[in-house]
Amino acid sequence: MQFSKNKKNIQWDKYMVYIIFVTVFILFAIILGNKGFLQPRNLINILRQTAMISVMAVAGVFVMAAGQIDLTVGAVTAMTAMLVSLVLQATNSILLALIVGIGFGMIVGCINGLLVTKLKLPAFLATLGTMELVRGAAMWITDTAAVPIDNKTFCTVFGIGSAAGIPVLVLWTILFYIIGILIFNKCAFGRHILATGGNENSAIYSGINTVKVKIIAFTMSGAFAAFAGIMYAARMQAGRYSYGDGDEMSVIAAVVLGGTAMSGGTGSVIGALFGSVLMGMMNNAVILANLSSAQQTMIKGGIIILAVAISNLSQRKKNN
Repeated sequence: MQFSKNKKNIQWDKYMVYIIFVTVFILFAIILGNKGFLQPRNLINILRQTAMISVMAVAGVFVMAAGQIDLTVGAVTAMTAMLVSLVLQATNSILLALIVGIGFGMIVGCINGLLVTKLKLPAFLATLGTMELVRGAAMWITDTAAVPIDNKTFCTVFGIGSAAGIPVLVLWTILFYIIGILIFNKCAFGRHILATGGNENSAIYSGINTVKVKIIAFTMSGAFAAFAGIMYAARMQAGRYSYGDGDEMSVIAAVVLGGTAMSGGTGSVIGALFGSVLMGMMNNAVILANLSSAQQTMIKGGIIILAVAISNLSQRKKNN
C-alpha cells in the first residue's frame, strides 16, 4: 500500500525538462528531418552555439538556488571579451589575458554579492544597475569599435579548435559541468546554497554563513560569465561590446527550465544543461524553418514565459 502511494507521488516536475527535451527533439526530427536537423554536423553545431549560455548557466544554478538573480552575466561577457582582446593586442600573453578577464568577472560578481548582502539591495535591482555600468564601459572602452585578435593559439584553444572531431567549445562546456555537478551535489557548499535559498533563517541557525555563501555564488557567476566572454572572443576572433546582449535572459530561462526554482531552495546543474541545449535546439529549428528574426525573437520570449510558468507550477506543488 505504501509502495503504491509513493508511486503515485512521483515528482514529475523534476523530470519535466527531460520530457520536454525528448518531445521537442522528436517533433523537430519529424518536421525538419528533411532540412538537415538530424545531421551530426547540425547537432554538434547546436552544442557549439549554446556553449557560452551553458557555461553561464552552471553558475546560474548556484545563484538562483540561493534565492538570488544575476543580470550582469551578459554584460560581463562583453567587457571580458574586450579586455582580453586589448591585453592580447598589447602583450600577446594568453596567461595575462586570462587573469585579467576572469579577475574582472570575479570582481564584478563580488561587488554584486556585497551590494546584496551588505547594502541589502534587492538582487534584481543591484545587478540591473551593475549590468548597465559594465555594458556602458564595454561600449566606452573602445568607442564601440571591435578589437581583433591575432593570437591563433588563443582562438584555437578557447574557440575555433577541435579535438577528436569535438569542438573545444563543447569540451570546455563538459569540463565546467563536471565541476559544477561535483560542487553542487558532492560538496558542502552545494548543500549550503540550497539551505540558504530554501530558508535563510534556518540556515543561519544551523551555523551556515549565508552572507559568505551568497558572495561566493555571485563571484562564481562573474567568473563563469567571464570565461564565456573568453569563449566568445576566441570563437569570433575579436572583442565586441555587443557580445552577450540578452544572454542574461537566456541563462535564467535555461536554469529555470532545468528545474531550479526562482525562489531558491532547489536546483539541478545537469537540468540547466538540458534547458540550455533545449533553447539552442529551438533557435536552430526556427532558423532551419526559415522564420524571420522577428519571429525568432517572439519564440524566445515564449520560451522564457514557459520557463517561468513551469517554475511557478513546480513551486506551488512543492508548497502544497
